[in-house]
Amino acid sequence: MGWAASRGSRLWGLLGLLCGAVAAAPAPPASTPLLCNVSLDSPAEERWLPVLRHFDPAFLRAAVAWVIDESVPKWVHEVIRPIAAELEFFMPQPFAGEILGLCKALGISLGDGVLLNFAYESTAFCTSIVAQDDKGNIYHGRNLDYDFVDILSKITIDVQFIKSGQIAYRGTTFLGYVGLWTGQSPHKFTISGDERAGGRWWENAIAAFLNRNYPVSWLVRDTLSKAEDFQSAVLRLAGTPIIAEVYYIVGGVSPKEGMVITRNRRGPADLWPLDPLGGAWFRVETNYDHWTTPPPFDDRRTPAIKALNATGQQNINFDTLFKVLSVKPVLNNNTVYTTVMSAALPDKYQTWIRTVK
Repeated sequence: MGWAASRGSRLWGLLGLLCGAVAAAPAPPASTPLLCNVSLDSPAEERWLPVLRHFDPAFLRAAVAWVIDESVPKWVHEVIRPIAAELEFFMPQPFAGEILGLCKALGISLGDGVLLNFAYESTAFCTSIVAQDDKGNIYHGRNLDYDFVDILSKITIDVQFIKSGQIAYRGTTFLGYVGLWTGQSPHKFTISGDERAGGRWWENAIAAFLNRNYPVSWLVRDTLSKAEDFQSAVLRLAGTPIIAEVYYIVGGVSPKEGMVITRNRRGPADLWPLDPLGGAWFRVETNYDHWTTPPPFDDRRTPAIKALNATGQQNINFDTLFKVLSVKPVLNNNTVYTTVMSAALPDKYQTWIRTVK
């Protein structure tokens, strides 16, 4: 009874803060998220502080507590929280420093900061599309689907990571989450990640993390930071040990530079490239292996393929790709945001906060 009452009071408190945040904040133009700059030249513990100033700390603390309580099994709390002081030993930089800085600024424990990042790693249901038009241009789009849409839509941000005064890479994330499920290295490549169910997710992920494997979204950001081109991005995403199975979708800047990488924790299970000369000018990945049939209760793949074929290769562009990603159930009640991007045209990177009525 006490636990249920406490959980209920937290929910009502969060809803109250959410309503207050909505009433107080100006309406975002065209439902686009806040665009923030994060300086990679600043110390890791300090680089997110300018972004935090745009948000209500009480709401952020309540959101963190709610997401953790709803998503993370209790036994994981018992594993992570006692060793929080040692977590930097298991986490590479800059992620350890960034999480520590965010936790200090928000007044939450380092253990909760790590648990929050695990929560976002475990529940990313998505649709990603990479396509080539009839002139050889590569387009990449994605819907990111999560629970807690009402909360996450308020903390979704587009981030330009700045180094030496230039945009090193760009991505879309949730404030407090240092990884990226969606990102672009300008004039080089784009990446999105979709969850791949592997069974016993939490048991395997925690064991792999303590073995110093990368969280899947940290590898996206690491690749955006370090890979020099499409080919090197694919190699890094395919070969680096990670904590969970995932699909990485990659787009480049030249014809035929599109790939779906189906990942096991230790390496690639499958590489599925674009084959425009063979008629395969697009690839659609949701959350199921492309060589299997998606379950009838969650078939986003078939409607997306039908919409792409109806659009036609000669008509695919940013606008039509957005329309494909807006077809139900590709767009659904859990879709937090849609991003369309093309590494060859980095200024066209665009994210929309989505709501389904």
